[in-house]
Amino acid sequence: MPPPTAPPDRLEFDGGVLIRVRQEQVAEVIAAAAANASRLRDWISWGDDPVFRAERIGAAPTDWDAHLVYLYALRLGEGRPVIGGFSLHRRLGPDALEVGYWLDAGHTGRGLATGAAGALTAAALALPEISRVEIHTDEANVASAAVPRRLGFWLVRTDDYASRSPVESGRLQIWTTP
Repeated sequence: MPPPTAPPDRLEFDGGVLIRVRQEQVAEVIAAAAANASRLRDWISWGDDPVFRAERIGAAPTDWDAHLVYLYALRLGEGRPVIGGFSLHRRLGPDALEVGYWLDAGHTGRGLATGAAGALTAAALALPEISRVEIHTDEANVASAAVPRRLGFWLVRTDDYASRSPVESGRLQIWTTP
């Protein structure tokens, strides 16, 4: 079986640019996530844990090269501050990728998450071995679930899981590309 194919290092979309997180950007991405920790902790396992957050984001360059996780920093333009983190995860098998995302609180409601997730989805589906892209959202995270809905993903099932925070419903929605 041939090795996995990596997506492009840079993806532009209407409103922003996704840039591969390299070692020299790790500290900036960690700081941006830390600035949003109080709202991320309810939805992302590493959101409010500084050690786990540093380990997770700090592993981005190595994870990319190992074809485990492709982490991008979202910026409104080249040289602008990081306002979000978007990723493709190879945890669904050899023919699928999962999109993950978080966005700075001051930049929500502008279509940036949808645009960035759409750019990642298109890049993932352009890879020769990928036939499906998924987005997983907690049923209570209505804003996050709006992204796959707007992109035309199908809700294929909802699974029970052990919630980690008081706001999570314990119901995981699995969205997939048509």
